[in-house]
Amino acid sequence: MAVTFPRRALAVCLLALLAGCSTVAGQLSSTFYKKKCSNLESIVLSAMTQAVNNEPRMGASILRLFFHDCFVNGCDGSILLDDNTTFTGEKNAGPNANSVRGYDVVDTIKANVEAACNATVSCADILALAARDGVVLLGGPTWTVKLGRRDATTASQSAANSNLPGPGSSLAQLRTFFANKNLNARDLTALSGAHTIGQARCVNFRSHIYNDANINATFAAQLQQSCPSSGGDDTLAPLDLQTPTAFDNAYYQNLVAQKGLLHSDQELFNGVSQEALVRRYSTGAAAFNADFAGAMVKMGNISPLTGSNGEIRLNCRKGNAEKQRNSLLCSLMQFRVQLKSELNLLLVDLGNLKLNNLDGISWIINSDILELEAGNLSADFEISEILNLKIECTLSENF
Repeated sequence: MAVTFPRRALAVCLLALLAGCSTVAGQLSSTFYKKKCSNLESIVLSAMTQAVNNEPRMGASILRLFFHDCFVNGCDGSILLDDNTTFTGEKNAGPNANSVRGYDVVDTIKANVEAACNATVSCADILALAARDGVVLLGGPTWTVKLGRRDATTASQSAANSNLPGPGSSLAQLRTFFANKNLNARDLTALSGAHTIGQARCVNFRSHIYNDANINATFAAQLQQSCPSSGGDDTLAPLDLQTPTAFDNAYYQNLVAQKGLLHSDQELFNGVSQEALVRRYSTGAAAFNADFAGAMVKMGNISPLTGSNGEIRLNCRKGNAEKQRNSLLCSLMQFRVQLKSELNLLLVDLGNLKLNNLDGISWIINSDILELEAGNLSADFEISEILNLKIECTLSENF
């Protein structure tokens, strides 16, 4: 009797699992999924509507998630990746840790999209659409989202730490951060209007309300009641006290009145170069909406992965190679457990036969190292541990 693990079958399965699928290179297009996933936008909008209805702040959170994704190596969904053994991702970078949120909402949208259009739509595109819909649901402008982005297979915490402007940034620093992404001063001023929704932690505005001179004294005193000079780091305050859950131009009115919550916000009305535009937006909602929508399109075009670059992630938190590897290892571990159980049963049967001599049984365990490479995946598996386990049990004719 022989029990043989089908090594050739395993190899074929591995190749099928790990093989990449190349696509023709192309530019972003508003009709990219017209034939492949025609109901994509309605699926995203439906999920975002539910999320924003449950928590209006989520519209701001998803918008910020998109901004923090695009400013780090482009709009490639890298911010969504969990840390793994090959890289430390962006989620726990200084500007993101205990701050950026909405990952679960993206997961929900991705699951809904996968159910309708399996392995077709990237997480990067889902995030771009969700950001637009969050703004619209809170009363803001709409814009045409160009699609066709592919997902990054890696992420970089160091890149997140060095490419995202902080709440204490000066106007000069802000302009440099945005210029590095081919966004001009007008784009900077318009995109900063995203702070008309959302909230900020005390730790991010404490220095402004206690140390800066360009802040309304009454406004500062009001904030100091809930944000002490030490402690209470996670206490939240709305970025726009007037209409915290409505996407409007009140943010700019706050700046003119020296009621910007963050130091970086008030910097826009602390230098001649930006003040005229801030005043224009403060009295002209239409001008702000138009410029914001245009700047969002420009930001969405920052270094997207297209064509055969990147991948279409099946799980926004994990690259496909990691997901496939884990699935494969899980299957092999299950096989090992099943095989061990069967061998134990065989030994019991042999014991019941009261055999005194087991020399007729020959156990052959072949160990090897199988190296798999697919894209960025290069992994060595110790076969003696879980992979390519081949067991042959030869019973003598006496049995």
